[in-house]
Amino acid sequence: MTTLTLTRVTTPRKHPWGVYLAGLVAVFLLLAVIAPGALDTTDPLALHLSQALQAPGPGHWFGTDEAGRDLWSRVVHGARPSLAIGLGATAVSLALAVVLGSLAALGGKVVAPAVDRVVEVLFSFPSLLLALLLVALLGPSALTQAVAVGVGTAPGYARMIRGQILSAKGSAYVEAAVALGHSPARILRRHVLPNAVRPLVAIMALSIGQSIVWASSLSFLGLGVAPPSSEWGALLEAGRPYIAHAWWLTVVPGLVIVALALAATTLGKHLQAVLERRAS
Repeated sequence: MTTLTLTRVTTPRKHPWGVYLAGLVAVFLLLAVIAPGALDTTDPLALHLSQALQAPGPGHWFGTDEAGRDLWSRVVHGARPSLAIGLGATAVSLALAVVLGSLAALGGKVVAPAVDRVVEVLFSFPSLLLALLLVALLGPSALTQAVAVGVGTAPGYARMIRGQILSAKGSAYVEAAVALGHSPARILRRHVLPNAVRPLVAIMALSIGQSIVWASSLSFLGLGVAPPSSEWGALLEAGRPYIAHAWWLTVVPGLVIVALALAATTLGKHLQAVLERRAS
């Protein structure tokens, strides 16, 4: 008699190298924000005119700018204001989106359609154009950048939250809460809003990277933080006049911004996939 042995075939697990690289970028960013002195001890505002416009090399990894300031030091110390603007814009965007999305979904026959039309009008504007209009009206500053970028990205998130709330309202757990006699306020606070906002946790990472890119774009256009700030968009704008013969002044900050945006996108998608696997 022949015995058949079933052998379990295991599929090799793919190593998410992109996630590891994104994690390294995130660690560098956090270290630059929390303890920039651990990465560089040079004063980012110290002037050394005799060393102006030196190309990247052993003495200056990222080269020097027109005033002889070390570009590596300015990139490291620029992480804090850049991340602050990104986090501020994300906070403004999500807070406004939760309010607008909730009103559009739960505002009744009068408020909900009115808010829905407002969101649609805002959504019809290109987000960066809306941010440009707000900065032009309020004046350039880090706070204005955060508010402008947050308002510019809020309509898209508001529509997402509206859809999530409407989906949650028709779910079985909400019907069960209604059958148990829970008040509408408690159902909204305990069941509807948490389940509607939870999918945005992963999107927050994407939003931070996007906000930093847009804030840098505003600074590059001269509508952001004023020099001699080390904010990455301000570094781009300051290096623009020298791009023909000192390429590193724009290429290096641009690559740093791109690396951060890619890292935020990768980590956000990975987090979203993890949450979806746990929910299924």
